[in-house]
Amino acid sequence: MDAPACRLYLITPPTLPDLGAFAACLEQALDAGDVAALQIRLKDVDDQAIARAVEVLAPLAQPRGVAVILNDRPDLAARLGCDGVHVGQQDASYGEARRSVGRQGMVGVTCHDSFHLGLETAEAGADYVAFGAFFDTATKPASHRAEPELLTAWQAAMLTPCVAIGGITVQTAEGLARAGADFLAVSAGVWDYPEGPAAAVRAFNTAMQQGAARRTG
Repeated sequence: MDAPACRLYLITPPTLPDLGAFAACLEQALDAGDVAALQIRLKDVDDQAIARAVEVLAPLAQPRGVAVILNDRPDLAARLGCDGVHVGQQDASYGEARRSVGRQGMVGVTCHDSFHLGLETAEAGADYVAFGAFFDTATKPASHRAEPELLTAWQAAMLTPCVAIGGITVQTAEGLARAGADFLAVSAGVWDYPEGPAAAVRAFNTAMQQGAARRTG
């Protein structure tokens, strides 16, 4: 039987002051190893800036088989040709997101540290649920703290994929993959990696493969 997989889910930095430079950095990262998805998550910018980011980054990701997910904005995700949208509990509802992107688009939902919330979301039809934050993160203030045991319980009971998010580094990736994460959502852990994002993608993939291979239950 093949070992379970755990894959990398990249998230952009919250600001991209030099979109061209980031695009070059992203291209190197995507060519360095397996990446399942790229979430474009920009804060405090207007719709035009979001559209420009999608226009530049999607053509780098999608031809490489990397799904482009837009954060928070189902309306823009549908209009800009993204593969899906990710919504939080204070954003658009799952139903609103699904209506915007249709049955063919992906909808992921933040479920914090709640198995019950994840269950309700999965039963509604979400393509994945995201749990976290697992560790402290400077990227986004975390009001909930999830434990690896939540991933193990989810993996044992549910088929809907789960994403672990929040302060994940190369050093903590193996443990979360072993606990049961299907995907690890990472931002600063890749973009701020001392040896560069390409090296980070390689290191994350090695750690996730080791963790998933040791998964039990």
